[in-house]
Amino acid sequence: MIQTKGLSKKFGALTAVDSLDLEVPQGEFFAFLGPNGAGKTTTIKMLAGLLKPSGGSASVAGFDVQKYPEESKARLAYVPDFPYTYDKLTAVEFMQFVGDIFGMEPRVIEERMEALFDRFHLHDYRHELTENLRHGTRQRLVISSALLHDPKVLVIDEPMVGLDPMHARIVKDEFKTRSRAGMTIFLSTHQLSVAEELADRVGIIHAGRLIALGTVEELRAMSVAKGGLENVFLSLVDAEERARELRK
Repeated sequence: MIQTKGLSKKFGALTAVDSLDLEVPQGEFFAFLGPNGAGKTTTIKMLAGLLKPSGGSASVAGFDVQKYPEESKARLAYVPDFPYTYDKLTAVEFMQFVGDIFGMEPRVIEERMEALFDRFHLHDYRHELTENLRHGTRQRLVISSALLHDPKVLVIDEPMVGLDPMHARIVKDEFKTRSRAGMTIFLSTHQLSVAEELADRVGIIHAGRLIALGTVEELRAMSVAKGGLENVFLSLVDAEERARELRK
């Protein structure tokens, strides 16, 4: 469902993503981890068609993102790390607007919106302007809007920011349910406990390069660290840092 071949992005002399080769099959819950500045968000923006690669290619649901942008975006939902909305629309109007973008029938928009509002506890805010919503409520609305057209691929950057424990659990459960039903989820997060709990596989990127890929158990076998994903992540990143110093 997601495939990158030699995917690269340069900003002047800086190589933000360096020849990324990656395949994420249908229905996999994939966590993409890395330190700040590692290339996570740049990769995500190339998958979403918001940045043009400097080299290589990215495909979503079998469609090259650059060659077939409309086809790939129709099958994709992207939730950035900040929940952007149109401030002067109410929650209902925002959902209807998103549904119209994807060419959904009004009846289908209404049915799915009601189900999502129920699932994410948004009914009390349906007629509120989105500019008046708290961060966590806006985050739930944006996630709901991303799921409205039932995408084949969900790409999401830091989904739990601003969510209280109850709503974070609802979001995690919904993502896992959707993944088991066949939706491919590509999740970037600094909350390693979330990745450890939900992900089928984990990829770790550092300085633009994919340095580790596998299940949590497979990553643990690559590392000298014991314990949870946090220890494994820190160990693998530290080992890569030391290896880079030796290569200089």
